[in-house]
Amino acid sequence: MLTRSEQMSRVRSRNNRSTELRLIAFFKRRKITGWRRSHRLYGKPDFVFPRLRLAVFVDGCFWHGCPKHGRTPKSNLSFWVPKLAANRKRDRIVNSQLKRTGWRVVRIWEHELRNHNVARLARKLSALRFSVSLAPGDKSTRSTA
Repeated sequence: MLTRSEQMSRVRSRNNRSTELRLIAFFKRRKITGWRRSHRLYGKPDFVFPRLRLAVFVDGCFWHGCPKHGRTPKSNLSFWVPKLAANRKRDRIVNSQLKRTGWRVVRIWEHELRNHNVARLARKLSALRFSVSLAPGDKSTRSTA
């Protein structure tokens, strides 16, 4: 059995297959260019479009308290409740600071990257002046995650 520290050390904060790598595939499939990774910007956005002054964060449903899929673990509440609340508070602070300095902020939930949600994600990004189209094989239904 792993200790809490060992278990948490195995959680990857970069190149997470269910989030960041899926968004990279989404961008490449639709020929969306101009994004950068590891750009030095407050809050460490997952993707930055410098010319558009756009910071994109890909938030895990659990870690960032998705209203649809976020849940509080049943054990160790004294740890998890403050931890998850602090994550949400930090997200609000980062959003506010970036907007104050002239950046637009987009937060994409992990569940928005699932295959049956790509049409909705394409619409969300096209509202930001991207030329986003559905790629072959994308489902255009409005089903929810």
